[in-house]
Amino acid sequence: MYEKLIAMIPHSRPTIEESDVLAVSNILRSGNIAQQNTVKKFEQELAHYIGVKGGVATSSGTAALHLALLALDITKKDTVAMPSYVCTAVLNAVNYVGATPLLIDIDPDTFNLDVEDLKRKLTPRVKAVIVPHTFGLPADIEEIMAIGVPIIEDCAHSIGAAYKNKMVGSFGDISIFSFYATKMITTSEGGMVTSNAEKFLEKIRDLRDYDNKADYIIRYNYKMTDIQASLGLSQLKRLNQFIEIRRGIAQKYNAELKNLCSLPVNYRGDSRHIYYRYVIKLHRNGIESFLKLSKEKGINCERPIFKPLHRYLNLQGFNNTDSVWETAVSIPIYPTLPEENVKTIVEFIKNVIN
Repeated sequence: MYEKLIAMIPHSRPTIEESDVLAVSNILRSGNIAQQNTVKKFEQELAHYIGVKGGVATSSGTAALHLALLALDITKKDTVAMPSYVCTAVLNAVNYVGATPLLIDIDPDTFNLDVEDLKRKLTPRVKAVIVPHTFGLPADIEEIMAIGVPIIEDCAHSIGAAYKNKMVGSFGDISIFSFYATKMITTSEGGMVTSNAEKFLEKIRDLRDYDNKADYIIRYNYKMTDIQASLGLSQLKRLNQFIEIRRGIAQKYNAELKNLCSLPVNYRGDSRHIYYRYVIKLHRNGIESFLKLSKEKGINCERPIFKPLHRYLNLQGFNNTDSVWETAVSIPIYPTLPEENVKTIVEFIKNVIN
């Protein structure tokens, strides 16, 4: 079957329905297309969904993280801890404020930050820890909070996931979200910061918009538009549905691939995966040939993280991260992935690995 493919199966794609098109069209027809009431409504609805006091919509997830660091008064004299196994946007935001990044190894089973490695490397200069819930599986957030350093939850992969029956994004001092085109829900580009602390929300609202201020400090043009927010509101209504579809696809992968490769951890304590990514680990090296062959057969598989941060910075001592990077492959999973494509992907993997 997989040899007969004509069109490429995308690695990921947005789930856009007629209700999304209508929501955006209504805003366009209204003429109120900049940051206005629809943005405020999206902020309110998302904060309510997460279970926090408020949110501030931004132009991207990176902008949200930048503002979160500024709200915590992180400067060049400070250090910020983060896992090495994340995209470069996280490192960029830390560099925007001039802070020193402290890279942490990961748990090779969950792909989340290794708490013990964090504890070993912690110094008094560490003023914040960025904690991604990687690929949709919640991190051990309460154990990290117990360390006593301010926490920024990175929920770019994990909106809708829960830890101990409480939404991720409601634990940290500040949380950030991304709504890029292929995220769990999308505004095409966009992000948000949420918090229970009004002092952080006020500061972030002030820094997000540079104009019409009584004083002068460096502020930013990090606004979301009502066009984007209308799409976000429409998508948010279907987020729980999206998650259930992703879990259903993951169950099919689990059943078919369980004896061929290492599968994602489905449950971790009181946490359940929402499968922003479905990441397998090959039992032997050969990831480059696997990726090359998948594309030749019309299936777009990818490395889930293009390159770990420590490899950009020429650092050593990240054995778990290196092992995962050398063996982990992300295969297609998204709500609009047809059943026949799931079967095609499974058949391809069986043919390659057997």
